[in-house]
Amino acid sequence: MPDERIAALAAGLRGKGERLTPARRQVLTTLAQSDHHLTAEEVLTEVQAQTANVHRATVYRTLETLSRLGIVEHTHLGHGPAVYHLADDAHHHLVCEACGRIVEVPVTLFRTVERRLRDEYDFVMRARHFAVVGRCRACA
Repeated sequence: MPDERIAALAAGLRGKGERLTPARRQVLTTLAQSDHHLTAEEVLTEVQAQTANVHRATVYRTLETLSRLGIVEHTHLGHGPAVYHLADDAHHHLVCEACGRIVEVPVTLFRTVERRLRDEYDFVMRARHFAVVGRCRACA
């Protein structure tokens, strides 16, 4: 599955007129194989473990480019650094401000809010990836 996913992401990249460089492929592979969201530093560490000659600036520029192209998304979960994930995995987060617990929730959870914002406020919400901060049941 990761190879098929990388191939689809690569096709999307090429469809936007961009090249799939070795560094871009390694960043996409790193994000696709991770079971959690990664900070830029974590992406850098993993990419360099696989391909030692990839420079820090290359990884950061790659994350920025992939974000601009809509292939990668980033969000801030609480007060920590931004974390990255592939945009084809749309979801939102509930973040406990007390214990730091993070729960991923489906985008469908906020459909009613999206409709109300559109209908009552003439506002179209771009809810691709975000965090709702509050307190989990254990900390409430």
